[in-house]
Amino acid sequence: MSPHIMVFDSGIGGTTVLKHIQQYIPDGRYSYFMDNAYLPYGKLSQQTIIQRLSGLLIFIETQQLHVDVLVIACNTASTSALSALRELTTIPIVGVVPAIKPAALLSKSQHIALLATPATVQSSYTQQLISQHGQAVTVHLYASVELVTLAEQTYQSKKIIQDKLVAELDSLAIDNRVDVVVLGCTHFPILAKGLNEYFNSTVLLLDSGVAIAKRVCAILKEHNIDCSDELDANCTGKKKPLRYYATASIYVDKQPVELVTLIDPTQNEKS
Repeated sequence: MSPHIMVFDSGIGGTTVLKHIQQYIPDGRYSYFMDNAYLPYGKLSQQTIIQRLSGLLIFIETQQLHVDVLVIACNTASTSALSALRELTTIPIVGVVPAIKPAALLSKSQHIALLATPATVQSSYTQQLISQHGQAVTVHLYASVELVTLAEQTYQSKKIIQDKLVAELDSLAIDNRVDVVVLGCTHFPILAKGLNEYFNSTVLLLDSGVAIAKRVCAILKEHNIDCSDELDANCTGKKKPLRYYATASIYVDKQPVELVTLIDPTQNEKS
């Protein structure tokens, strides 16, 4: 049977990661879960994020979804709650963290930028990544929640609102010495065309999509599940997930999404 891969994000940003995984594992069975009732995660506390992800694990178990790999396709959730989540389940979990290491290696100016949500920028995990892999470069940090909103709007309308994007980027005042921008939120690749236009294609935009897809393949192989670690050139990445779930009403590519509720595990402790 084909592996069941669930991709999770606060909104539609994780579809950018899903696309890469589908290209490497075109025969996989896919579920896409968005906790859009709590969008954006970048504004939430670490405790709340852990509670929401714990609720996701309860949902997977009670619905008997038999997930082979769970991909937390959200930088904020991964940097805030990944270690706590792994202690609560035997399901292999793949997180998404900012690509600081490859960015530092690729930069010629020795100035890179991390563009992410406030929670990701401020997380201790991100600071550890910078300490470990960013010593040879200057890492400029830029936090934005507005870009998440713009990405959601762009995904639904299929059109970037360039004036709003420019206004937000102008307000961030990204250092002109930067030659590599790490897209530290899975929503941001949706804005890649507008970002390249803003930077006149003079900076390299870097995300973790391919690395995550390869990691999913490696985990499946570790569990004796067939998976090629080579890109399927014949797969366009446009396959739809087997099932969409959401915590607030939404349409994805004009398809209705199954509305579900995440149980807060702490409520049982309080009662």
